[in-house]
Amino acid sequence: MPDKQAVDNSTKNNNDNDLNLSEEEAFKQAKLLWNKYFLLTQELLKFIDKQDIDTFVDIVSQRDRLIEKMKSLPKNDFRETDECKNLIENIKPMDMQIMYKARTWLNKSRRQNSAVKSYDLTGVAGNLGTSGRIFNRKY
Repeated sequence: MPDKQAVDNSTKNNNDNDLNLSEEEAFKQAKLLWNKYFLLTQELLKFIDKQDIDTFVDIVSQRDRLIEKMKSLPKNDFRETDECKNLIENIKPMDMQIMYKARTWLNKSRRQNSAVKSYDLTGVAGNLGTSGRIFNRKY
């Protein structure tokens, strides 16, 4: 499996003249972009499992650029092929896992942030002579 930098570079090196493609070239380009989208989805899952959020966000950005490139392609029939339908069926469960894991990570980060804030309030309250009896009304 190629690393994220290799996928990113190959995405940047595609022609920006997608609107001038013949139907056959657009079909080939759509196939290439869908396969890259599948690969990036696998990479997203791998990096969220490692909790490498910076790389995860970078790959999300790459995937967004791929979507824009797909949208800019001339009309082609790749989306109607069994190959594309199979790719989509493989992508859907990975996307669900990614969304679940991203929400889990976000909730965990929020809990940790809340815990840090409550310690900060206790520290401030202790300095004010209230012996840590400040209630945090956010909860």
